[in-house]
Amino acid sequence: MNRYPIPAILLVPALLLASCATIGPTWSELSGERYNRAIVDRRPLVIERVDGESTPVRIPIKIAPGPHAITVSSPPHAGFQGGFLSTLTIDVQPCMRYYINAQFPNPVQASYTALVDGVEPIAGCRAA
Repeated sequence: MNRYPIPAILLVPALLLASCATIGPTWSELSGERYNRAIVDRRPLVIERVDGESTPVRIPIKIAPGPHAITVSSPPHAGFQGGFLSTLTIDVQPCMRYYINAQFPNPVQASYTALVDGVEPIAGCRAA
């Protein structure tokens, strides 16, 4: 038995550094936040999975550049609970943040189309 256990506060920085090392100096980001507020029936989405793996709760989500299958779920809309899943494939470019939103055909239908609403460069990221 260990007489002097390592305090949890010392483990947190080590875990954070280990998680940062998996992406590398060049990364891309995904966000479900609403990008363009002027388009009618455009809503934010929840990013559920990237390439079949669950995503963290934080936004934006850091990923490696390249092609990815992104599964999203819809927000509540027009009295519907939401949570309808949709998958789209994006060829993610390095050092770019992608805003993925839902476009509803009208204010009373639950069906939607997932799309990339906006793309912007990430400050401080350098493409290799």
